[in-house]
Order: sequence, then structure tokens, then C-alpha cells
Amino acid sequence: MSGLTLFDKIWHAHTVAELDGASLLHIDRVFLHERTGSIALRSLRAAGRRVRAPQLAFCTMDHIVDTQPGRGDRTLMPGGEAFIASTRESARQEGIRLFDIGDPSQGIVHVVSPEQGIALPGATVVCPDSHTCTQGGLGALAWGIGSSEAEHALATQTLRVARPGTMRVAFDGVLPPGVTAKDMMLWLIARYSAAGAGGHVLEFSGSAVRGLPVEARLTLCNLAVEFSAFSGIVAPDDTVFEYLAGRPYAPAGAQWDEALANWRGLYSDDDAVFDRALSVDCAQLAPMVTWGTSPQHGIAVDGAVPDPDAAPDAESCQAMARALAYMDLSPGQRLAGTPVDAAFIGSCTNSRLSDLRSAAAVLAGRKVAPGVRAICVPGSSAVKRAAESEGLDRVFREAGFEWRESGCSMCFYAGGESFGHRQRVISSTNRNFESRQGPETRTHLASPATVAASAVLGQIADPRRLPGA
Repeated sequence: MSGLTLFDKIWHAHTVAELDGASLLHIDRVFLHERTGSIALRSLRAAGRRVRAPQLAFCTMDHIVDTQPGRGDRTLMPGGEAFIASTRESARQEGIRLFDIGDPSQGIVHVVSPEQGIALPGATVVCPDSHTCTQGGLGALAWGIGSSEAEHALATQTLRVARPGTMRVAFDGVLPPGVTAKDMMLWLIARYSAAGAGGHVLEFSGSAVRGLPVEARLTLCNLAVEFSAFSGIVAPDDTVFEYLAGRPYAPAGAQWDEALANWRGLYSDDDAVFDRALSVDCAQLAPMVTWGTSPQHGIAVDGAVPDPDAAPDAESCQAMARALAYMDLSPGQRLAGTPVDAAFIGSCTNSRLSDLRSAAAVLAGRKVAPGVRAICVPGSSAVKRAAESEGLDRVFREAGFEWRESGCSMCFYAGGESFGHRQRVISSTNRNFESRQGPETRTHLASPATVAASAVLGQIADPRRLPGA
């Protein structure tokens, strides 16, 4: 009999019962935010049910909140204040921990969860948000659910889930200079399509992954959903254990020792068999940027826009042609040098302290190009304080960036704030769909360093070739 994958071990440990075509899983943590969590909590109470284990449920204000300084409960989304008020009242009634506006631990759910030690190796974590897979960077099995599933998880601490397949992606070798976890995933999705991991839990492995710090692993797993994976996960190791030690919700004392002993067994056995496996030679990677309206529309920052006529089939050809028309780009056009109207650094993908340090290293001593609106939104209030203690906020401000309070902000349109009609934006976010960041806004995804370099030059730029770099 072959060995077990990391996913197998977590799944088996959490299986309460086998159902027809699915498993009933115990859920260790339920995390909510005010855009969808308020609906789940309100519906739960309307049905006459209560949260079964309030100590295992958490909620934050992040999606709808304004990120302008001095925000209070103000939102730019019509009716947004009602979501905030409803979430606050429902969380109080159910006795769950709320990271409210003004709370020193408030922030984007997928940033708060790791930094507070809420997501832990081997734990099952769910949230009504598609990028919940981010927590896999700690070795958790985490996935996004709908509001009705959130109700079920809150009421029973279980969920009925169809078992996904397993897929391993090994990034082998040493990452070239300037290549980040964001670039690794944009390359992978561009190479194998946005549907490349459909129906699978994606385990990241290889020497390059083992060399990544925790925050980069979180970015790697964050984008697993853009590869259509059920979730993404990295086997926890000493890097993760050192990161978690002393976090507010992590085990302590004798419980830490017991947990650590268990966590050290969370890896795929040498003879484990995956349903699919890919291997990537990191020597071929480069800083990436997207040219179209899907994360799979990515190329090296110094590359040329592809020709739809070279697509493998008619459907792909049509999709590429539509994307080029929307983005106002032409086949063969070099992306580097394409003017941008705005630059955005933030989101659950790239708004952690290491991301801000990376961008600040590019911005130090430089100015944002005239006519470019540049915004930085830290992923949590804790990240914001840490950045300010290092003087990173001064670097951003002096360069010409707006420095904001934490939240999802202009990662997507729901907050009510957006970039202008058909403006071209270079962004550290995770999705470049049509109108994702505003009315017909044209979004190019890239790493924080690439966003910063592009803001300085006023055009899509390779951070490795920035004058004076």
C-alpha cells in the first residue's frame, strides 16, 4: 500500500462520517467577514439556530470598509454601513471574536488569520471567501465556501465535502533574482491555464518552495484558486513553526509541545501517489505581468503580447482576441513601456510586511511618475503599525503613494471605490477580470516590486532594469 499525501492525512483526521459521494468533515475554524458573514449570521439566527462553538469562529471587517484615514463606519458602497452594523450586532449576539474597525488586530481575513495564529498546521479552515486557500501556506487545509455552507459550519462545526483529487507541483532549483512567489504562480497559471488544477488540492513542494518564508508561501497558496484548485497547501516545517510561536491564538506551553509533535508528521510520505504531478525548473522563471483579463494571460515583464491566431483552438483564440480588445493591446506589442494611469499595492495576495518592504526598496529615493495615482493599503492594522515602525510609510508617502488603513480596498469594486473608466492599472492583486477594479478598468497583475517600478516610470517596468537599480 502506498503512503499518504499531506492532504490524505488531514482529510482522514477530520472525517466524521462517510456519506454518499462525500465526507462529513469536522471544521476547526470558521472565519467570516462583513460582506458575506453578516448574511450567514443573520440567517442562522432567523432559523432559530446558534453558533455551536463561538470560540472557534472569528469575524473581521475588511471587504466593505473604507480605507481612507479617519474612516470610522463610513463606506463608499451604498448600504455598506448596514452590513457593518449587522455584522457587529450578530457577532456580539453569538459571542464570536470580531476584529472590528479600530481594533488593533483588524485587517483582511486572510492576513489576520495567519498573523493571529488562528489558522494552524493540519487544521481545517473555511470562510465565505474564495481566497481562503491562502492559509495553506501554514499547512492548513483551507477553502472558500458559500454563505449557506457557512451557516452549516457555524451551527454544526461540520461540512459535507466531496473529496477532491491530489496534485503536486514541485518548483525545483533556485529562483532567479527578482522572481517572487507571485511570479511563480502567474507563470504556472499562464503555462497550464486557469483551469489547470480544477478539482484538485494543490500541494507545493520542491527546493524553491522550501526556501520561501511564510508570507511568500501564503501568496503561493492564495493564487491556487486562480488555478481552479480546491485549495493549495505547503507542508509545514521549522519556518512555519517559528512563525507561529507566540501568536495570540497559537497553542502555548504544554499544548505547544503536543501540537508541535503532531505537526512534524504533516508531510507527504515518500511513496505517496498523487493523481497529477508537475515539475517546474525555476531557472526559466522571470518577473511576470498579465496582459489580458484572466490570471492565465501572463508573460514575462520583458515579453511580447501573444497572437490569438497562435491559440490551440477557436475558443481560446476568441477569448484572447476579446481580452486584447478590452485591454487595448495588440499582438506582438511589448508590455514593458506601456503607460499606466495608476498603481495599487494591497490585497490578501500581496499586502503583508514583506510585500511592503519589497516595494519600498524599489521606491526609496524615487518619485511616482507625474499623472500616476499610486495607493498602498496594508493588509492589516498590525502590518500597518509594523511598517510605520520601520519608516516604510515615509518611503511610500515621499515617493507619492497614498498610505491607507487596512482593508480589501480597490482589489475589487465592492468597496464602492474604484479607478477611473478604462484606466490602466498595475496591481499586486489576484484578479484582472473585466471591471474588477472599476468601470472597464484595465488591470495588469504583478508583484509589489514590479508595481512599484512601474509607478516610478509611469509605465509597465521590469524592476530588475530600473535606472540605478
